[in-house]
Amino acid sequence: MFDFIINNAQAQSAPAQGGNGSFLIMMVIFFVIFYFMLMRPQMKQAKEHKKLIEGMTRGDEVITGGGLLGKITNVGENFIALEIAAGTEIRVQKNSVTTLLPKGTIKSL
Repeated sequence: MFDFIINNAQAQSAPAQGGNGSFLIMMVIFFVIFYFMLMRPQMKQAKEHKKLIEGMTRGDEVITGGGLLGKITNVGENFIALEIAAGTEIRVQKNSVTTLLPKGTIKSL
């Protein structure tokens, strides 16, 4: 009765082994695509933002990540003072600045 099941089980061969070389090649291709589509653009953007932060000076007009538009009145090590209205200054972190505007933009608004 069970001879049929045992014979079939013994008759089955082991599954064919895939080539390890093709798996390695696929992993390398995946990493290269990952690098060029995600890592490289992100590193480039971070480098540009760092250059923007280091180049800020008094009198520059900027936009922060929260949408505040102001003129830099004081630059510290980690913080800057922004004049957002006549006589109104706030302090924000340097890293929150996202855009450097051309001079005179605030007056034109």
